[in-house]
Amino acid sequence: MITFTPLSGAARSSRTTPLCYLLQVDDVRILLDCGSPDWSPEQESTSEGDEAPAHAWDEYCRNLRECSPTVDLVLMSHSDLAHSGLYAYAYSRWGLKAPAYTTLPVQAMARIAAMEEVEMIRDEQDVGDDVEKPRTNEMDEMQEQTEDSTDDSTKQQPKANTTGRFIATSREVQDAFDTVNTLRYTQPAHLQGKCQGLTVTPFNAGHTIGGTIWKIRSPSSGTIIYAVNLNHMKERHLDGTVLLRTSAGGVFEPLARPDLLITDAERASVISSRRKDRDAALIDTVTTTLSSKSSLLLPCDSSTRILELLVLLDQHWNYSRLRYPICLLSRTATEMLTFVRSMMEWLGGTISKEDVGEDGTGGRHDRKRKRGDDEGDEEALGAFALRFKHLEFFPSPQALVQKYSSKDPKLILAVPASLSYGPSRQLFCDFAAIPDNVVLLTGRSEEGTLGGMLFDMWNDRQRAETKWDKGKIGDSFMVDGTLKLRMNAKVPLQGAELEAHLQKEREAREEEQAAQAALARTQRMLEADEDDSDSDSDDDDEEEEVRRALGDDDDDFSGQGRKRDKSDRADWNLDVDEGLTKQLLSYDIYLKGNVSRGTSFFKSVDGQGQRFRMFPYVEKKRRVDDYGETIDVGMWLRKSKVLEDEANNDDPNDPRRKQAEKEERQALEPPSKFVSSEVEVQMACRLLFVDMEGLSDGRAIKTIIPQISPRKMIIVHASENATNALVESCSNIRAMTKDIHAPTIGESVQIGQQTNSFSISISDGLLQSLKMSKFEDNEVGFVTGRVVAHASSIIPVLEPVSVLPTREDIDDQSTPDDAAVTNKPRVLGSRPTATLPNSTMIGELKLTALKSRLTAVGIHAELIGEGVLICGATKSDGASELENTVAVRKSGVGKVELEGNVSDVYYAVRKEIYNLHALVAA
Repeated sequence: MITFTPLSGAARSSRTTPLCYLLQVDDVRILLDCGSPDWSPEQESTSEGDEAPAHAWDEYCRNLRECSPTVDLVLMSHSDLAHSGLYAYAYSRWGLKAPAYTTLPVQAMARIAAMEEVEMIRDEQDVGDDVEKPRTNEMDEMQEQTEDSTDDSTKQQPKANTTGRFIATSREVQDAFDTVNTLRYTQPAHLQGKCQGLTVTPFNAGHTIGGTIWKIRSPSSGTIIYAVNLNHMKERHLDGTVLLRTSAGGVFEPLARPDLLITDAERASVISSRRKDRDAALIDTVTTTLSSKSSLLLPCDSSTRILELLVLLDQHWNYSRLRYPICLLSRTATEMLTFVRSMMEWLGGTISKEDVGEDGTGGRHDRKRKRGDDEGDEEALGAFALRFKHLEFFPSPQALVQKYSSKDPKLILAVPASLSYGPSRQLFCDFAAIPDNVVLLTGRSEEGTLGGMLFDMWNDRQRAETKWDKGKIGDSFMVDGTLKLRMNAKVPLQGAELEAHLQKEREAREEEQAAQAALARTQRMLEADEDDSDSDSDDDDEEEEVRRALGDDDDDFSGQGRKRDKSDRADWNLDVDEGLTKQLLSYDIYLKGNVSRGTSFFKSVDGQGQRFRMFPYVEKKRRVDDYGETIDVGMWLRKSKVLEDEANNDDPNDPRRKQAEKEERQALEPPSKFVSSEVEVQMACRLLFVDMEGLSDGRAIKTIIPQISPRKMIIVHASENATNALVESCSNIRAMTKDIHAPTIGESVQIGQQTNSFSISISDGLLQSLKMSKFEDNEVGFVTGRVVAHASSIIPVLEPVSVLPTREDIDDQSTPDDAAVTNKPRVLGSRPTATLPNSTMIGELKLTALKSRLTAVGIHAELIGEGVLICGATKSDGASELENTVAVRKSGVGKVELEGNVSDVYYAVRKEIYNLHALVAA
């Protein structure tokens, strides 16, 4: 049985992002995507009686946290934040340790997008969580164990719950995506463990590099297709989805006719404009604005759709030979482009056929000779196609301002596309106040964000026929009025705050140093005691001999000696640390007594030997074994680690070196604090929206889904109007399934029935009596028997049913029944009634296949339309054509009619029809 539950991004919902669904196939729980919402909405509503604000994602995060430990498999389809942004946090904090699968580009680009998000948000806002610190010594480890034993629930719930934002750290993002398993397109993965029997296969979905359609094959539930955010159109850097094969004239055969199709209908009611009109509108706006000495701000994402924009802009810059800079504000842009250059086999479109990234005029071999050997090697690997010489990278808006002033015309691509945080939001405050500047939107952002508000503002100002979903390109307009924005920043501490912070750091450092010193002294004492423990018995024997030699056998003096021993030891006690209990050190040799009792060392006075105090010196003895001195393994391990670190430091791309450099930069940063302020922006710029999302519109969706022809369908990721539009379109198609579900958030949909499978063994006698009929590549037979359980085997055996009654059956029959049977009147010449066997024909008759078989045996056959095949003898037979004509007609599903006179042709046609089926007799 299949159970489907949307955790977020359901149908008939006002919020269609993020995407996250729980699919249960029998006992296996599969998490489809794990997206993150926008953590910085413009307005946060506070519920009555609650101090913390109520967020739109609270229910989603709570449900995901509850089900994460029980998930058995994770499948990610796209690399944007809406599909994979929350995976790192759920993996690190919520126990989402199930095996995860995706393609290689999705894994890398999702890591880049998540890193960009967490770094930017943590540099602007206090997310309020407790970051786990590394263990520095044994005292910290003991303290953590104590905390775990006393309050385990407190540690499992970090402070992030108080702010309502669940943002992972950079280290958690790296560790989480390192565990993701990668697959190639059309590479089946046969799962093991609890998921044994399931097979998952990725297919190209378009829209993003590595975007995936997942095919899940279950032996008990059939085939399930999960296809969201598709694009059937070929783009500059990507091919269209494999789902629709234009050359084949239909749907890709391995994805056709699934038992369940899970798809989105977000754009089911949208009519997209033509691609050349969109490109022309974007290019014309860019050229006109830059020619008028103004600038453009183009908010974009950090890893997916930005590639299409970069290729388009680079082609235009090369063709028009523009000299204006293209500025990209992103921390991970260089890493993203480096990875994409190494994954050229995942790209498509026209990028592999054109010289995108240089002048676009050919001459590749000439330029290659002019380059160095290193660049020549990169070109051989395919890196040549994505070298954007007009593109400049900037990590922050401050770096951009240092090189280009606000008066210089330029095109700025800033992340993120929602303008909720980061460089795009910081630039917008100053950018929007300058007249003739243009804010160019290329996608619709999540509801409640600044990007979503700007899109609604633009769409409301358009005429009815030029709105974004009507297939036309709208016009830009001048934005006027004021807009209040909340700006978050991280500022250095100054004055009294800085002094107080430094004082706290000094006190904490002194306490830590004191604790480490005390721990080190305690460790040395323990080592000394451990070294002396091997020779305790020998020391005791030596001390006893010394006592006997010096006359310590006297009980009276022994008691006094023990008293003096305590006082003498107290004289030599050393203070381990102030405020700590004094510890007694081990003495190597200690002679008891009073030095005033005697004047000679060898002679005794008054029967008592002379005593001398010895300084408490501890002699450390080296441990030895049969082969000599023992080897200090820890020293060699430390040396090996030092050598390994030195080798890694030579590699600039080593992740540990990058992490160490990042921590060093953070240590050099001055103490700072997070501040939040209200900024009033005076709007004076122009605003334009050009759809560059790269998604199929309603016309394509309504054409592709009926060709897939699923047996059952679930609609997700759609608004109320879009859901109704797709359901209505499918209901008007006669061959389309009517079993369509559109569950809301938290609503579970059950499909199919619970089935149980059993193992059974067929006895030899029954197997010999079977009559098998061959059908295609299989053999089919009908069997009747009874299940018998034997004590010697755990698998039951199917044995044949005895026709004649046995002696036990006769004895079990009662006498009245025998008399009744005997007294029945018999009719002369009658025979006992016997039921005739039922025959079943397995297969589906195809008239074209029947025509081919009849032609092979010399019978002329011709299709006359409406599912009728006319069969007759050839003219050389000399017989009447009408008498030897037979008509074969399919009157319904599983029904075949054969009409004609009884002749050789009739029996020949019937024989070939039987040969196309498997005849099973009961």
